[in-house]
Amino acid sequence: MSRFLSAEAECLAPYTPGEQPRDQKYVKLNTNESPFPPAPGVLEAVSRGEVKRLNLYSDPTCQALNDAIAQRYGLRRENVLTGNGSDEILAFAFRAFCGAGKPVAHADITYGFYKAQTALFGLDSRIVPLRQDFSLAVEDYLDFPGTVVIANPNAPTGMAVAVSDIRRLLKADKNRVVIVDEAYVDFGAESCVPLVREYDNLLVTQTMSKSRSLAGGRVGFALGCEALIADLNRVKYSFNPYNVNRLSILAGTAAMEDGDYFARCCAAIEENRDWTVRALEKRGFTILPSLANFLFAKSDRIGGEELYRRLKAAGVLVRWFDSDRIRDYVRITIGSRQQMETLVERIDRLLAE
Repeated sequence: MSRFLSAEAECLAPYTPGEQPRDQKYVKLNTNESPFPPAPGVLEAVSRGEVKRLNLYSDPTCQALNDAIAQRYGLRRENVLTGNGSDEILAFAFRAFCGAGKPVAHADITYGFYKAQTALFGLDSRIVPLRQDFSLAVEDYLDFPGTVVIANPNAPTGMAVAVSDIRRLLKADKNRVVIVDEAYVDFGAESCVPLVREYDNLLVTQTMSKSRSLAGGRVGFALGCEALIADLNRVKYSFNPYNVNRLSILAGTAAMEDGDYFARCCAAIEENRDWTVRALEKRGFTILPSLANFLFAKSDRIGGEELYRRLKAAGVLVRWFDSDRIRDYVRITIGSRQQMETLVERIDRLLAE
């Protein structure tokens, strides 16, 4: 750190991204990316002609992209806000709905970005432990007098909360915002988006990084009532009006419009997830019930850190978290069938040594 760093910045708790190696070829199962390329229409949309137009600013309203998202979910343009990945959308929401007298609550084992945003904005927070089986119980949040943030399905566990329970949370206190982060919802979980039409205190965030193969495009979006979206736009236009670049608007629009390709990719991930669960359970692994594009697993024969390091040495990257309660686990992204077969084969080698 330099001597110029402010006291506020020194207190931050930065989020640690997964490894993105460039110097060695790995079977990369550590950052929940899609193993599939973007939809064919994305390649057509991001044309040479459009690249030549990068001298021009992007549309700050992201109208074409917002319209495609709204049509997909049966909402109006005014119910949608797009951003530079769902992380930016979440940052806008933390800034808009949390602050003096408005604390935020989230689980102890969940997406680490929530803790980072809490520190960045100097927010009061309540960290709510997951239950012993790693499930999230909405009863633990019903009386909280501030914004509630729930990753559903949760990360890194992959476990989901029933929409009926989210409804209970929304009804319990209509004067607080409930943010449901649905980054992984497309792999078998039930979405809360239909509740947007009923509850003006619900904000749903999603991303195109996972199920729509645009992690490098950085496209995320929020769905909510018109007033909540207007609040987010107030933050956006105070920070970065041109937050989504021209090519990402085109790519995101094309990806959202190709429903058939999206469905095929999601189905393949679910099939590969089920295959991997069966294969790992045969080898003595305990796996939490996942509805995401990853598994949270532990072995009865090798610790989490050792498994992570030995798999990395063998050319396979998974994610390990040096945190209480979950040190014995690794998070394994679901990739192609070939990638998952390679993972299992390398695990067999390690267990045989």
